[in-house]
Amino acid sequence: MVLLENDSFLTELTRLFQKCRTSGSVVITLKKYDGRTKPVPRKGHSETFEPADNKCLLRATDGKKKISTVVSTKEVIKFQMAYSNLLRAHMDGLKKKDKKSKSKKTKATQ
Repeated sequence: MVLLENDSFLTELTRLFQKCRTSGSVVITLKKYDGRTKPVPRKGHSETFEPADNKCLLRATDGKKKISTVVSTKEVIKFQMAYSNLLRAHMDGLKKKDKKSKSKKTKATQ
């Protein structure tokens, strides 16, 4: 997985969206990141680790290529605006969900 800066992550995410426009999908995950690189031990020796500030880890993959970035609290507003504009621009090809009529449900229950 490639850890990128915020701006380069957004440009690579744009490339992933363009590559998967006709077929395929892009999976994006977001989670809290505390800066640890090693797992927390289960028992015994437990370290008290306090992160300096809260961060978010964003990951994106198309199944073949994986990219990620870490967003600090200072950059959240700027990144959120750019990220939301990017999502709005590339989510135009979504299919509408088929709605089943209520009359079929009522006939089936009677």
